[in-house]
Formats: sequence, C-alpha cells, structure tokens
Amino acid sequence: MAPWLAPIVWEGTFDPTLIDSIYKQQNITIATTVFALGKYTKFLKDFLESAEQNYFVGFRVHYYLFTDQPQQVPEVKMGEDHQLTVMVVPSSNRWQEISLRRMERLEKLIESQLINEANYVFSLDVDTKFYGRWGAESLGRLVAAIHPWFYYTPREQFPYERRPESQAFIPHSEGDFYYGGAMIGGLVKNVYQLVKTCREQLDIDAAKSIEAAWQEESHLNKYFLYNKPSKLLSPEYLWDDKRSKPEEIKTIRYSHVYKNYNEVRPNP
Repeated sequence: MAPWLAPIVWEGTFDPTLIDSIYKQQNITIATTVFALGKYTKFLKDFLESAEQNYFVGFRVHYYLFTDQPQQVPEVKMGEDHQLTVMVVPSSNRWQEISLRRMERLEKLIESQLINEANYVFSLDVDTKFYGRWGAESLGRLVAAIHPWFYYTPREQFPYERRPESQAFIPHSEGDFYYGGAMIGGLVKNVYQLVKTCREQLDIDAAKSIEAAWQEESHLNKYFLYNKPSKLLSPEYLWDDKRSKPEEIKTIRYSHVYKNYNEVRPNP
C-alpha cells in the first residue's frame, strides 16, 4: 500500500480469474492510445502482437494509434472485441515535441470521442513489449506506474523538475514515488482532468520558453503529487529490457525494449 492507502499491484496480490470476472460483468470498454511517429513505427508489430496475447484479453479494447506514417502500420490480427483505429497526425523533427504533444492529443481525443465511447483509458509507449498478463487488476479511478529505475531511490534523488520557474517544479522535500510517463490510465473523466491540467501547465512553461527536465513525465509527476493515484502499478507493469530482473520482481509484464536512440529519434 502507498502511504495514502492506494494499493500497489504486484504478482500475488490479486486473483486474476476473480478480478477479471468481476469487471467483465460491467461490460466495460478500455480505450488505449499509442503514439508511433517517425521511425518509432518499427516497434508497432511487436507491441500490437504481444498486446493481443496479454493485454485485457477477453475485454472490449479499442486501440487509437497516432502516427504520421499510416502506411507503416502492420497488419495484426485483433482478438475478439479488440479493434484498432489509426489517427494520422503531423510529423515532428524533435522527439521532445512529440512527447509534449501527447497530452494535448489525448485531451482532444477524450473530448471528441472517448467521453461517450469508453469507460477507462490507458496511454502506453509504443517502444515496448508485453511479456505477461495485464488485466483488470490494473483498473482504477487514476492509475500510475512506478518507474523501474527509481523504485529504490530516495526521493531527494528523483529526477523531478527542480527549477521553481517551471510549472512542474517539485522541491527536494516533497514527493512520494517517481512515476513513469510511459503509462497513464484510469477512468476517462479522471484521465481527462490529468491530461488537461498537464497540457495547461505545459503551455504556461512553453510561453516562458521552459521545457521541463523530462517533458510530460515531469508534469505528470507534479500532478500525481497533489492528485494521488488511486492505484499504483509495480515495476512489473513498466520494466526496461536494459535492466536484469532482480529477485523482488517475480514477473515482468510490460517493458521498454532495447533500442539505439540515435537510430529512432529525429534529433539528439
């Protein structure tokens, strides 16, 4: 449990059959956004194929794929009640800009479609792969994932934005966990409030020519500091293939794949 009594989901803390059966009775739809711009389309096949083996199997899932190269979207067989919609967006020559625009695009998608079409929404990085089950145990009002590189780090050493002039500023004396920006989720209305607030804070910073240390992830951590997540996903749900699996991690469900950033990013 987190200090504010939000559950932290680890292997062994839930009965997968029981929790899936409870949520299936509610006939829910889970929207899932993925952004694959530029050379990041190379990760789509592994992401989608591994998701279809592990991600909310047996539930109604609607993927919304944002890309500037729709012709590069691979043909992947969708499971029952799973569908994919391609959303074409402009290209960018800065990966930082791609990251910063995600909040805005998710905000607009919720306003225009998801508010009437889905119960829950998750936003996931595409340069990832599913290695194990990801199901109803991850559902909650507002869900955050603990960053795999900082779950044992003292909060004074978290890579928060430390400049007071940024809207993402967090002083060294504050902080709970360091959350990964590769996954946000929750009820549509709660995620909408999160992305709208972060987009507004990003705009304020941009007007002052400030870019937070870790772009949207910095603003996400600021939001979660004052709007506590109702559920936390352990690093099982957000690992990194560059890390070996320590003893306390019993299973890896979803992980960033190894990549050469110089090959996939449009700028340093």
